[in-house]
Amino acid sequence: MGPTASGKTDLAISLRQHLPVELINVDSAQIYRQLDIGSAKPDAETLAAEPHRLIDIRDPMDIYSGADFLADARREMANITATGRIPLLVGGSMMYFKILLEGLSEMPEADYDIRQQLEQRAAKLGWPSLYKELQQVDPQTALRLHPNHSQRIQRALEVYQITGTPMSVLQAKASVGGLQNDYQIQQFALMPENRALLHQRIEQRFHKMMNQGFAEEVQALYRRGDLHVNLPAIRCVGYRQLWDFCAGDCTLDEAVEKGVIATRQLAKRQITWLRNWPGAAEIAVDNGDSYFSEKFILDQCLKTLIQAPIYYNNGRG
Repeated sequence: MGPTASGKTDLAISLRQHLPVELINVDSAQIYRQLDIGSAKPDAETLAAEPHRLIDIRDPMDIYSGADFLADARREMANITATGRIPLLVGGSMMYFKILLEGLSEMPEADYDIRQQLEQRAAKLGWPSLYKELQQVDPQTALRLHPNHSQRIQRALEVYQITGTPMSVLQAKASVGGLQNDYQIQQFALMPENRALLHQRIEQRFHKMMNQGFAEEVQALYRRGDLHVNLPAIRCVGYRQLWDFCAGDCTLDEAVEKGVIATRQLAKRQITWLRNWPGAAEIAVDNGDSYFSEKFILDQCLKTLIQAPIYYNNGRG
């Protein structure tokens, strides 16, 4: 785990060259086909040499839920362990990691008609207005959200309309599908010490993606004609801002600036998650002045693994 631009993918590939592991993607943007450059997806050559599971498994038109990820990840983990190898999950989608570790409470399936109604109301009134409605019916869930967290506000209101019960109440019930009883889990969090240095890396990477054709990638998605801004794939950081450029709502320079800012905000949220994450061994990626080499970070990770207690036969041996 780690914030964006912290070196997760490079570390995972290095670990695969030293340990009998198979990689599973935990990035909510990289699951989508055609979201390549802006999601920092490994290129085709890298994926051919170091395969990642759960990459390019959905069309951008699809809605991919936490429950979908839980089912897919558990299936891939079972397939990997059946061959005698170890699943290594890598990514920055903290909610996916949380769902994988703790499971999910029983939730109703999505209701397309209700979602459409909520989207129409949001288009007319704005998501902050629907957030105020959520504060009335489910204040506990609302406390965890920002008034512009449209996807989560929509889901919380959808659940309430379907069940008549606040989502926070349903989530408080027993969860199903977590890994705690089925696997021995080692967790690693790549942590930057210098926030300004991370911001610099984020900006440099964003401009590198632009040079690689990020704007053209989003323009191709825009020209498809069947995609829209409320889809989770298009709301991904960077894609949302360049979509506004394609729609004529801002200049390219403005879209790039907004994209860099949104990526920094994402990294801040990811770091906040990790600072409060139980059970994770923190691996420093910089010394406050400069980033460590990939080999140094790999050595830190391997040393932590060597020191970790290893249990066999479900902890009985």
